[in-house]
Amino acid sequence: MDLGIRGRNAIVCASSRGLGKACAMSLAREGVNITMMARTKDVLEAAAKEIRDATGVRVTAVAGDVTTEAGRAALLAACPAPDILVNNAGGPPPGDFREWDRDTWIKALDANMITPILLIKATVDGMIARRFGRIVNITSSAVKHPIDILGLSNGARTGLTGFVAGLARKTVGHNVTINNLLPGPFDTSLASSAPSSAARTRASSRGRTSSSTAGRTRARSKPARDPLRGPTG
Repeated sequence: MDLGIRGRNAIVCASSRGLGKACAMSLAREGVNITMMARTKDVLEAAAKEIRDATGVRVTAVAGDVTTEAGRAALLAACPAPDILVNNAGGPPPGDFREWDRDTWIKALDANMITPILLIKATVDGMIARRFGRIVNITSSAVKHPIDILGLSNGARTGLTGFVAGLARKTVGHNVTINNLLPGPFDTSLASSAPSSAARTRASSRGRTSSSTAGRTRARSKPARDPLRGPTG
């Protein structure tokens, strides 16, 4: 099937591995020129070469942190007029909300809500002017089914979803669509380490439960669920 996007230009964030890399590869196979960004330069360069060799499209690798102003500036300098934007960033760590101070919350919101909003702000008007744009935010299935130990992710990604729901109604009339992808667990190198991390977090949380409520807590506890997404790039 020809998706009609050959020759378009795409930004794919956190795309050196995992779902971000898969998105970049899939777009490249449709003839889309790719600008990739991730923090780890050697892994990013290897991924860019793999995609370039497999598809023959133009692939530009920008090493940096998309959650920083400098990182976003470098990314947009490399691709100032994208037709497609894939927002993606690793999720914040699991834990107990009692342990999170204001700085921890701001860091999570900055990475998983504010950064994609700023990239949308920087690119959406150009898409509207060109009468074509596709924006996809990779978030998490926890937006619809929150997980207790992923409160930072639940909050930040749900905030992004609410913002996008309003904006998308205004842009769609200009042939600019904004959608969210809500993945659950999938097979990456992170997946094998996630269960133990979740188990440690839950065990620590249970350890703080008072003796008077410990019995009730155990009685109604459910099987542990794993963190869905973690550091990317």
